[in-house]
Amino acid sequence: MNSWTWRYEAADGSTLNGSELPRTGFPNQADAESWVGESWHDLLAAGVEQVSLLNSGEKVYGPMSLRPLA
Repeated sequence: MNSWTWRYEAADGSTLNGSELPRTGFPNQADAESWVGESWHDLLAAGVEQVSLLNSGEKVYGPMSLRPLA
């Protein structure tokens, strides 16, 4: 079974593992993308600068900045 998750990253690409960061898994890519679309403000406030989408631990895409385009 696939497990879709987000890897939270600092601006330099290092992985963030703070206990305050959600460790949510999703059944499919659409659910994962919808969640990050609703949660990016909270993630940014927690110090996350970018995210990468993983499927069963393999990177699908990213990093994707959480900063709005200027």
